[in-house]
Amino acid sequence: MSESIMGASPRRIDGRLKVTGRAQYAADQHPKDMVFAYGVYSTIASGSIKLLDIEVARRSTGVIEILHHGNFPQAFHTAPVPFSLAGVLTGSRTDEKRLPFEDEVIRYAGQFVALVIADTFEHAREAAYKVKVGYAGGASFANLKQGLKQGAPADGGQGHKRGNPAKAFDDGVQTVDATYTTPVETHNPMEMHATVALWENGKLVVYESTQSVVVHRNTLAQIFGLPTEHVEVRAPFIGSGFGGKLWIWPHSVAACAAAKVVGRPVQLIVPRAQMFTTVGHRPETQQRMRLAADAKGKLVSLRHESLNTTGFGDQYVENCGSMSASLYSCANVEITHGIVQVNRGAPTSMRAPGAAPGLFALESAIDELAEKCRMDPLAFRQLNWAEQNEQEKLPWSGNHLREALAQGAERFGWVKRTPEIGSMRDGHEVIGYGMAQCNWDALRTPAEARVSLKSDGRAVVYCGAQDIGTGTYTVIAQCVSDITGLPLDRIEVELGNSSYPPAPVSGGSWVTASVLPAVAEATRAALTQLKSFAASADGGFATSKADAIKVSNGRLEDGSTSLGFADVLNRLKIASAEGNAHTGMADTAKHAFSSFGAHFVEVRWDPGISRLRVSRVVSAIDVGKIINAKTARNQVEGAIVMAIGMALFESADYDERNAMPVNNNYAEYMVPVHADQPDIDVILLDYPDYNLNEFGARGVGEIGVTGLAAAVANAVYHATGKRVRDLPISLEKLMDGVPIISV
Repeated sequence: MSESIMGASPRRIDGRLKVTGRAQYAADQHPKDMVFAYGVYSTIASGSIKLLDIEVARRSTGVIEILHHGNFPQAFHTAPVPFSLAGVLTGSRTDEKRLPFEDEVIRYAGQFVALVIADTFEHAREAAYKVKVGYAGGASFANLKQGLKQGAPADGGQGHKRGNPAKAFDDGVQTVDATYTTPVETHNPMEMHATVALWENGKLVVYESTQSVVVHRNTLAQIFGLPTEHVEVRAPFIGSGFGGKLWIWPHSVAACAAAKVVGRPVQLIVPRAQMFTTVGHRPETQQRMRLAADAKGKLVSLRHESLNTTGFGDQYVENCGSMSASLYSCANVEITHGIVQVNRGAPTSMRAPGAAPGLFALESAIDELAEKCRMDPLAFRQLNWAEQNEQEKLPWSGNHLREALAQGAERFGWVKRTPEIGSMRDGHEVIGYGMAQCNWDALRTPAEARVSLKSDGRAVVYCGAQDIGTGTYTVIAQCVSDITGLPLDRIEVELGNSSYPPAPVSGGSWVTASVLPAVAEATRAALTQLKSFAASADGGFATSKADAIKVSNGRLEDGSTSLGFADVLNRLKIASAEGNAHTGMADTAKHAFSSFGAHFVEVRWDPGISRLRVSRVVSAIDVGKIINAKTARNQVEGAIVMAIGMALFESADYDERNAMPVNNNYAEYMVPVHADQPDIDVILLDYPDYNLNEFGARGVGEIGVTGLAAAVANAVYHATGKRVRDLPISLEKLMDGVPIISV
């Protein structure tokens, strides 16, 4: 395989469209006669609607209709079939099980209670403010602590047990028994959720900000009782999603129903405040870690018990122990998950679901145990490296974690770390060094693609995947270029339409590993057809056998004969050569697939002015073959920044008196800004994993966010002596009793 394009760093082929404003996102679509919808959202978190007065609002300028529980058109629940990777192309899913306006019960603040449709956005919003809603309030549960007072948590499943962890813990020489908590985090991508829906001759067309046009289509078809071929979902560009746009949310169903009722296209954009309430979040977690080691520092027991919040009527499990079962070598392991209902909207996947909060707890506890064993944190992790996946009892398909640890430590300068608390200084600042391992599943799902070699010299790829800003357009073009020899500017990639060959969700770091094999196979199928054309009487290679014809630099060659793809097609007056492909999942019977890495973090703490900052991060990542180093590095860098937000800033807060959101806006929900960015150095190891796919590529989007919060917390402890087990690491958690070390 040529290294000239696979593994290179070409610019994004969609970049010019984005920087010139020509890329069209969901809210940019304006079909003829489009009208606008604006939601009315509940102002209590628990109770029921007793009064809905819409008369004043209905008389407001430009109002066409107001939908609510009493007049919402019929809709159906999706079939209760568990969503699986094997069925990703035919599956359907909603995280909030309740359909919009299904009843008059209020389960969370910000829930839809009515929808105003008007001729302009401004008129719809004005009328929505005039809708009067009377409520009968009920008991509310604002957080996990309050939720636990209702009773014992429900079993979330997804557990694992091997050996006898309780006895091994009791027999351990050094032990850690600590509880770690993480708050609610919200996705808040730059592009808010938006839907433009229209009905044409009984068919539903939807422009949606979604991470899966195929699953979105399947779900809408079930909700409105339609065959899937009567629904088309389009999402050529998405302003990121971080998992919040994986599945369908109430606004999309409401917009589609509104368009059906008024007989005109309807646009509905979720306001920023409701991005915190009605389109998912990472749930609050509480995790008890019990670890034990023998006299040599070898792990002998690992128990990871996690609880997470979920909405009433929903059963979302944040699989916090997903990485704990296999990241370290340990004979005695127990993983459990429990769920607790509270008055919040349904949680959903957020970048590295389960692993991000789970590795904060695990990697913090590992550091605590290393200290008790009087071992360097790096040396402790190296000692406890897992040669195989001990949960699945399978060899790793590829595990270069030891090299990631070594390269990261060397680049970072870990050898300069002195173990004593607060012993490293630079002027007024106390320096802390911390580290953690990172880990994420390497997955591959079924996918389909179609490639068309055109008579004008272009290659066009059609695939029902979507590019959420990660570079999918570009890596697909690289794949076709590698096989055909065509330059990137002669390759067009068509994504984000459910009418194209179906492809998986853009989430879970599985798109590249899943889609590239299908694109490659379809490209080769198109070339096979082209060669058969060429070997026909008038194709230019009449004396050649089709399988003897070679492909080089966008041309067919055999001996002294050389013709461009377009030359062959034009000789025969054929518009294109076509190739289709369907590829499946990886063989998980022989190998365990995972990606690995290590974060090294430097923090600086100025106790005189109570200033804490992450000043430097070095991350070494083992994610198989790097298809595009530029986009891959960008993914890891973005994940690191997101994880700094998790470590130091982000927390969606709820009033304990009534479960109302307190900071559902960008003024008070803190995220890292430019001034918070550290120096980031990403090392991509680039070891192909050919057991997963022919390119050796694994996903890269998720892994960078895992473990980083723990590395920050461990560095903070090294600088301050404060072991913060409850995220975020806010300044007030460091100020009380912090010793001021004289210069």
